[in-house]
Amino acid sequence: MRGRQVLGEREGAAPPREEAGGEPAALRLLQATSSGRMVALQVVIVLVLFMTAQVYDGSLHALSHWFILASYAAGVVSVALAEREPGRRSVALAWGETGLNAGLAVYVIVEHMLAGAGAVDDASDAVSQLPAFLLLLQTGLRMRVLHTMLFAGVVTVAWGGAILIGLVHPEGFLGPQITLSDQVPGLLTFAAASLVVIDGVRRLRSAVTAALRLEHERTLLARFVPGSVAVDLAREGGIGAVRHRHACLMAVDIRGFSALTRERPQEEVVRALLDVRALVHAAVTGHGGIVDKYVGDGVLAQFVVGTPAGQARAALACAGTIHDRLADLNRERRGSRLPVLRVMVALHAGEVLVGVFDDGLRAEFTVLGPAMNTLARIESRTKAADLALAASGDFVRLLTADPQIRFAPVESGEAAPGVPSLFSIEAGASI
Repeated sequence: MRGRQVLGEREGAAPPREEAGGEPAALRLLQATSSGRMVALQVVIVLVLFMTAQVYDGSLHALSHWFILASYAAGVVSVALAEREPGRRSVALAWGETGLNAGLAVYVIVEHMLAGAGAVDDASDAVSQLPAFLLLLQTGLRMRVLHTMLFAGVVTVAWGGAILIGLVHPEGFLGPQITLSDQVPGLLTFAAASLVVIDGVRRLRSAVTAALRLEHERTLLARFVPGSVAVDLAREGGIGAVRHRHACLMAVDIRGFSALTRERPQEEVVRALLDVRALVHAAVTGHGGIVDKYVGDGVLAQFVVGTPAGQARAALACAGTIHDRLADLNRERRGSRLPVLRVMVALHAGEVLVGVFDDGLRAEFTVLGPAMNTLARIESRTKAADLALAASGDFVRLLTADPQIRFAPVESGEAAPGVPSLFSIEAGASI
């Protein structure tokens, strides 16, 4: 026997889709929403490049240098603006932007090594290396691991290649005031920074993706189970994940409902059924449980979050709330000259399989296992004994440490082995 809750069609239960480039749609959307800030950062970087180039020696550079900077500025800003539109075109533009960034960083470093600088301090070296570090950070902030690796790899290889050329042809390659002892530490620092940024981007991307997946799963599950249960299930894998869990199970049944359907008008019967369902649903969800399904005049519910003892306390408190609210409902019914209603509540505890099964067409929340069969037997015995509230021995053992709860064993007339023990509990018991 199993309880199940339909979650909806495949379209509603699908995990976040992936767009072109292999990025989850939700992560791509997050990147798109921050594209405005990325464009602003790009403009700031361009301005820094212009200012630092002028500050350390504006007369050093030929007209081609400023033309390259201006072309780069126009190119990256245009690409960043065009990239805001989703689709495969934006993916290609993102790779193009990464290539432009790497090209500029390499150009500034190599140009500095070729031309040198008039200053004798380390300021010019720092200025020539600044674009590489700024653009590395800017690429990493987009949370694209492969792009960051490509940028770092191109700059590191080109910078290292320039140093090797300088070793072979020091006189023809290195400009005045430039020595390899100044460049090697810069390269090593950039390589170390690249490793840190790449690892940080990977971790950040993984954390953001996990958070988006968790929120997606929680949002789907929250349509059908209470929020606290949705969060708990989502953390264990959400859609498609099935886990062994301890659960306290509850069966609620309206006593004498068959006679009510024969003796009272149809509209009155339906109203009574809906009123009972509403108060049971409010009581179960209010105590952190799940209303699994309705079967005729019966309700099946589970408490699957928390410790076993905590589940039992919540289920028993829920049973007390059901009886209290039913008493309020019956007072209203007496005032309207309607017959009072009685309910039976049966409780059991045990291990079950809990999760969301997805067959490709529909996804459904499901609880199954031998404990569900035992609950049905407990329910039958509770009805036969005409008890308002009863529980199995497995359930009662979770509450034996509380002296305020009064329960008594119910003699079984069944001789079959394996018949679960049954205990009556005072209907007003609460904890």
